Amino acid sequence: GQMTAGSYMYIGPQGIVHGTTITVLNAGRMKGEGLKGKLFVTSGLGGMSGAQAKAAVIAGAIGVIAEVNPTAAQKRHEQGWVDEIFDDLALLIPRIQAAQANQEAVSIAFQGNIVDLWERLVADNITVDLGSDQTSLHNPYSGGYYPTGMTFETGERMIAENPAEFKREIQATLRRHVNAINTMTERGMYFFDYGNAFLKAARDEAQADILKPDGSFKYPSYVEDIMGPMCFDYGFGPFRWVCTSGDPKDLAMTDQIAATVLEELLQNAPDEIKLQLSDNLHWIKTAEENQLVVG
Repeated sequence: GQMTAGSYMYIGPQGIVHGTTITVLNAGRMKGEGLKGKLFVTSGLGGMSGAQAKAAVIAGAIGVIAEVNPTAAQKRHEQGWVDEIFDDLALLIPRIQAAQANQEAVSIAFQGNIVDLWERLVADNITVDLGSDQTSLHNPYSGGYYPTGMTFETGERMIAENPAEFKREIQATLRRHVNAINTMTERGMYFFDYGNAFLKAARDEAQADILKPDGSFKYPSYVEDIMGPMCFDYGFGPFRWVCTSGDPKDLAMTDQIAATVLEELLQNAPDEIKLQLSDNLHWIKTAEENQLVVG
């Protein structure tokens, strides 16, 4: 099925948040545990990647999402998709430790470079349970990814004025990015590629240490490890919920009917799909309070 466009409706935030919530919940299961008090670190608060913050909270985790563009970070905060925003790692790290200690479900934006965040998490020996990336690495040299050690504005200027130097800086940053993730996974983190060309760019653009001895990638894509075997193989996935009458009362009624049907199915379901059914129930029950009704 398509993730983004439909005949009657644009997917809007709802479908992407649902897909991301399912991904995060199942990524948590790859470690064989619930997500309460667990830390999910990733990047990107643009259009589609903005869903990660919201999904982390619905899944019950602590989501820390780096975003290099201050405007994008502020916008997600104003919209309520991100609960808190920090631009200083010296303040962010104790906040993360407090969230872990209190087992909060919270989303925190780091307004800065994802690589600075990863390197600080490594240096301060912070336990990260899940890691991913949603920088636009299909487009690394013209604004999809930014070098560490400079502001967003400096990076923007360098793209225009010195693209060759910008390219070198990007490649060096990508290598550092991969090194930090490699260290974290050695310490027990589960890392997955979230469909943004992270693995491919690290290999092709930066020749980073991202391959196994047999030449395959060290890390799985989310489809290969999570959504395929745990969801799509059983016919589960993010769904579109359309109320063609446009009446909120009708929408509430369809929610109620769907919840009842899923609860009945859950009674006699095989074990391997019980979690998926309960995830969808959780989603239906929390979609309204998370303001995911669009249109």
